[in-house]
Amino acid sequence: MLELIPLDLANLRRLAASDPVDLGGIEICEGALPPARVASHALAQLDIGTPSHWCAPFLIVSRNAILGTCRFRAAPAHGSVEIGYEVAESQRGQGIATAAVRLLLQTATSTGLVRQVVARILPNNVASSKVVSRLGFSKGDSLVDDDGETVVLWSIQVAT
Repeated sequence: MLELIPLDLANLRRLAASDPVDLGGIEICEGALPPARVASHALAQLDIGTPSHWCAPFLIVSRNAILGTCRFRAAPAHGSVEIGYEVAESQRGQGIATAAVRLLLQTATSTGLVRQVVARILPNNVASSKVVSRLGFSKGDSLVDDDGETVVLWSIQVAT
């Protein structure tokens, strides 16, 4: 069984500082935690008052092991929210990302604030494109993101 557990503030700060996290003996698969820039982005969102469930990563946990993380990038705006996700390389190809994104979709829908969920995916990231396609996302236009990378915009309308 897979579950999403919010990353606590102390560990979010550790991750942003590239310090070791303390998750109480839970095994962390290599590459399961996001890079420091993701934690720093979440901390910046918290600083402007964004509720933690809309910006702090969720740990993807199964059998007392962290397999990856997923998150909302910010609070919904105009009924739309953006997601991000990553799974440790050793855990890929097992449906973990699909299950985690499905749980994020359920979380977003349950708030009553979200009508659309968006994911920005690099054009050559076939695996991530398959995840969102499998869940009913539609492929949209390509655009250049804030990092100067071309990404494909995938979106799904959700019932509120």
